Amino acid sequence: MGVYAGIDLHSTNNYIGIIDDQDRRLYQKRLPNDLGTILSVLDRFKKELVGVVVESTFNWYWLVDGLMEHGYKVHLANPSAIRQYEGLKHTDDHWDSFWLAHMRRLNILPEGYIYPKEDRPVRDLLRRRLLFVKHRTAHILSLQSMISRNLGIRMSVNAIKRLKDSDADRLFDSSNLVFAAKNNIAVINHLTEIVKSIEREVISQVKLRKEFELLLSIPGIGRILALTIMLEVGDIGRFHKVGNYSSYCRCVKSERLSNGKKKEENNRKNGNKYLSWAYVEAANFAIRFCPKAQRFYQRKLAKTKAVVAIKAVSNKLARASYYVMRDQVPYDAGKVFG
Repeated sequence: MGVYAGIDLHSTNNYIGIIDDQDRRLYQKRLPNDLGTILSVLDRFKKELVGVVVESTFNWYWLVDGLMEHGYKVHLANPSAIRQYEGLKHTDDHWDSFWLAHMRRLNILPEGYIYPKEDRPVRDLLRRRLLFVKHRTAHILSLQSMISRNLGIRMSVNAIKRLKDSDADRLFDSSNLVFAAKNNIAVINHLTEIVKSIEREVISQVKLRKEFELLLSIPGIGRILALTIMLEVGDIGRFHKVGNYSSYCRCVKSERLSNGKKKEENNRKNGNKYLSWAYVEAANFAIRFCPKAQRFYQRKLAKTKAVVAIKAVSNKLARASYYVMRDQVPYDAGKVFG
């Protein structure tokens, strides 16, 4: 007899439901988020247990790692891809846990990727780098706006990054503006040092694997972006088609059409926001340094908004990088942009 377990995980507790191969319910209970308690329940069914399904929430690391270390076959459910019965009037944790186990029994469970435990910390460190980069950008834009508003000039981002405390005294005649500018400059410089220290730490620990080295041939992708892509992708083989990869990178439209008309939007946040950022960042560099990418961007810009045009370039780069990684071929701008 096969047994299947579903765990609906929350921040402080979880609900576990266990069924057999005839869909009979064998166990159901809300438990605290304690690995020992969960293992004591699952151990009763370990010989017959075919798989344990854990819903992919923000805090799944400890549970999935713990179960795998104790020899359980774990499946990470992708909640954004799970479709429930239409017309349900009521669902709760009790129902959700059994639904996870039921889908595993029927082999229709949409599964997420369980990223290797040993690579997770350095990947998360690069993700934290992005947080500091965003904070720095906010302060740069704030100072840029203040300069434009009070002096009528536009200072470039690179020029603002080079500002020192003494420059604030030179720029403004108001003590309040000088004070505000010095605070912005101090935060920008501090965050820049943090970003650089994270980059040094990551580069000292991780080297580009062979299948990812050719990413450096793509215009706009430097070592940090290449490392970001490598650590977020993990195994390129998990994407069967280029469309799957570009969708995972959030580079495609999220909408439903019928008779040529837009009916509704799908989940725009489905996918990897860090890869989405990486390819948009690469696109912004590519349109500055790659003539073919620049011409493609200008053609798109003539028909639509700048943000949409940049997204179109990022989609091109994402699709190109998929073949670069999968087939181990160098980037060819002619094939990408025509």
